[in-house]
Amino acid sequence: MDPVIELQGVEHVYVTDREAVLALEGMNLTVQPGEFISLVGPSGCGKTTLLSIMAGLLTPSRGRVLLHGRPVTGPDPEVGYMLQQDYLFPWRRILDNALIGLELRGQLTPERKESVVQLLEGMGLGGTENLYPSQLSGGMRQRVALVRTLAAEPDLLLLDEPFSALDYQTKLQLEDLIAETLQARHKTAILVTHDLAEAIAVSDRVIVLAAGPGRIRKTFEVPENIRLTQPFYAREQEGFNELFHQIWKELEATERKEGT
Repeated sequence: MDPVIELQGVEHVYVTDREAVLALEGMNLTVQPGEFISLVGPSGCGKTTLLSIMAGLLTPSRGRVLLHGRPVTGPDPEVGYMLQQDYLFPWRRILDNALIGLELRGQLTPERKESVVQLLEGMGLGGTENLYPSQLSGGMRQRVALVRTLAAEPDLLLLDEPFSALDYQTKLQLEDLIAETLQARHKTAILVTHDLAEAIAVSDRVIVLAAGPGRIRKTFEVPENIRLTQPFYAREQEGFNELFHQIWKELEATERKEGT
């Protein structure tokens, strides 16, 4: 089975007038179809830089990124990118916000519009089509952002801390909803998060990154009994706490080594 995305020796340097900083070094990663991967690590380890490179928003200084075997040379409609902020346009109604990606690509058809309406309903947003973002809660707005991302039917979703601004209860509800939606649609996803419990609950693999420069330190496989359980209940599964502490110790060792 061919990977959805593959990083081969990716490195990235940020250059300013005063200095050059190596942000990423020797990044090699392969993600298979249907996998859900989480990236965790200390601040400054290049998690968001890595997502931006995979999204085609940044060109790596060295190495290459392959999407379905093709070099990534810029933004690709097969890659959806969901951020911490929902970035809904306040002057557009909810349905119009969800459709904007299709509009910009010239792909809006009656059939795809109906598909987006059904997706809104599946996200518990039925009846909100004609409301404005200011009339929705933060959790509902993030669901609209997810619908907007899924509307273009990308093969790969990049999720940059999409739950971090939400209250804990809403966060848990969205974890379940997103995990179920992506699984039902056979999507591949890469999540950046600082929440280790979240990473374990939704993922097939958790990858710990080290900083200075950013690189893969260790990969943890999530046991099957946890992977096959709804994220909310995954935290109660045998082995969850043990894996949590293993990853925590690895992060602590990373931070001690980097002096952070």
